[in-house]
Amino acid sequence: MTRVFCTIVPPHVLDKLARSEDPALSGPARRTLQRDAYERTHRRLTTVIGAPTVTPPAAAAEGKPHRTIYDAQHRTGLPGKKVRDEGDEPGRDATVNRAYAGLGATFELFLKAYGRDSIDGCGLPLDATVHYDEEYNNAFWNGEQMVFGDGDGEIFLDFTLPIDVIGHELAHGVTQYTANLTYFGQPGALNESVSDVFGALIKQYTLGQTAAEADWLIGAGLLAPRVSGVALRSMKAPGTAYDDDVLGKDPQPATMDAYVRTGRDNGGVHINSGIPNHAFYLAATALGGHAWERAGQVWYDVLTGGELKEDAMFAEFATLTVSAAKARFGDGSDELRAVAKAWEQVGVRTL
Repeated sequence: MTRVFCTIVPPHVLDKLARSEDPALSGPARRTLQRDAYERTHRRLTTVIGAPTVTPPAAAAEGKPHRTIYDAQHRTGLPGKKVRDEGDEPGRDATVNRAYAGLGATFELFLKAYGRDSIDGCGLPLDATVHYDEEYNNAFWNGEQMVFGDGDGEIFLDFTLPIDVIGHELAHGVTQYTANLTYFGQPGALNESVSDVFGALIKQYTLGQTAAEADWLIGAGLLAPRVSGVALRSMKAPGTAYDDDVLGKDPQPATMDAYVRTGRDNGGVHINSGIPNHAFYLAATALGGHAWERAGQVWYDVLTGGELKEDAMFAEFATLTVSAAKARFGDGSDELRAVAKAWEQVGVRTL
């Protein structure tokens, strides 16, 4: 199992901000990039030398979350000062309360919808650190815990505000403990897409929304008022989440015709994830109802089924979703037709 460092804000967004002539924008972006680079290198070193095994505490009951929230107090030491434990009443810090609630919502979706006990399936405690660094413009999963920045207030707001950001990052942990998709190129884009899928499902589950009612945005509410945009990404319409004079234009493609070949961002993992994202959206909305029940079940079956290779390409993942839909819902089922058609619409051929 490889523990990777995964952030919600793509490097290309921070790169664009870092080149701004306004120091109020470029300064936080540059510091965030530097911190991300440090954390990414630290994660690789930890992977090489080995990290301590985290086991659920004896007091953690099966099928119950065990959440701990820490406060970094605007420093970078992890995990920080413990400020809320499982079962504690909400405090005055809204950021702490949102992180606690988001961890719980993620735990609940995986347990109630898929019978999964925490992100590792074995009751792994869920730890999160808030108020990380100063004006830190990101949130990340570092292979062991969640970390949230407060944003700079100019471009990004508090990273605990969108519940799908919390779900997205924790879903990287589910992938880590299951398919362990390589974080580069198409496998990396699948890794990012799976997190977007379950992040969106966690938001929809929490709000009780159907596929038709959902906005299918990732990170709605995260962008500050001055930004011309609605979110970090759109699964419904990749490439339309923002178009801003500072951030630039959302570069995500919706189909293989616009696939982006790049060496940056680990081979475009945050960019080309728009293609499998859109396929999921198409399948889920074609089926209707609650997206976590049928389309989400198919994606979960593939992620945890043991057949998905670490270096899987889009076509291999798509083929497995078709097989999973057939296995669970039957040949000739609406689910099978919707999944197969969705991949055809985004230009991914099944094998």
